[in-house]
Amino acid sequence: MSVHIIFRAEKQSREPQPSLIMSLPDDIIVDIVARVPICYYPTVSLVSKSLRSLVASPELYTRRSLLGFAEHCLYVILYNYNTKNYRFYILRRKVHSNCLVIIRSFPCMPCSASFLTVGSKIYVVDSSSSLSIVCRSHTVQPISHIPMCVYNKVAGIIDGKIYVIGDWWWKRVTVFDTETQMWEPKMIKPDMELGNTLLIEGVVIEDKIYMRDFEDSFRCWSVVKGLEKFLLKMTSSWWSQTVSYGGKLALFFCKDGDARKIWCAEIALERRQGGEILGKVQWCDVVIDDGIFRMVKCLAVTV
Repeated sequence: MSVHIIFRAEKQSREPQPSLIMSLPDDIIVDIVARVPICYYPTVSLVSKSLRSLVASPELYTRRSLLGFAEHCLYVILYNYNTKNYRFYILRRKVHSNCLVIIRSFPCMPCSASFLTVGSKIYVVDSSSSLSIVCRSHTVQPISHIPMCVYNKVAGIIDGKIYVIGDWWWKRVTVFDTETQMWEPKMIKPDMELGNTLLIEGVVIEDKIYMRDFEDSFRCWSVVKGLEKFLLKMTSSWWSQTVSYGGKLALFFCKDGDARKIWCAEIALERRQGGEILGKVQWCDVVIDDGIFRMVKCLAVTV
């Protein structure tokens, strides 16, 4: 059984009438609001102060998770060649169309920042300015600066701590504790000298940060079957970025070198006996076409 709720903003009068929903018991109100898609929460928060507090409360999101209504949100950072700015966008998914919508309440991002997700927060780490973004309320909070200027950063998350590897010749590891919201006073030396290598990405596997660059002596790939026809359409794409969310993959790309249009495909994965992986494209749309863009990062957050 689906639940449909409409919140109507009443015109202000000299004697404002209390919202009918607020006459219900608190537990029922939480259950009702937990079933409302998160994209409507900014409107819900305008109904009353009580609902505004509820939308910002951890209790609501715990209930959403227990009821199976937790949502997987996709955020992307795009560089706009026209405005010369790095801005956050969120993917709004609808029945007949999907599109990237700019989040104007977020400031422009630093050009050299690293972006990481911890729970329902996004951390933006940069030598000049760092901040955290609360995705549940789309509020931005500054955090303390990195103790030392770090160049060519690679960052990863282990046990709620952000490890930033950088500085010249990759000789330093700086740690930010997301619980205390402080940088640890001592820097860590990595287990190995990485040399003067240009590294642009890292991944955390079993509490270790792995960094990679191109090594042409190893060319071993696991093939996802069922996507052959779809991948033929991407042969002329200049770039692509993939992020995992909710057991699926979101693949962002451009076609025929056209930077004015960014496409997104949602791919469902199925692992079969013998280790074979089958992929199926569930939808593929142009998600933005009103500028000339370069994708910097895509992030998945559960709220």
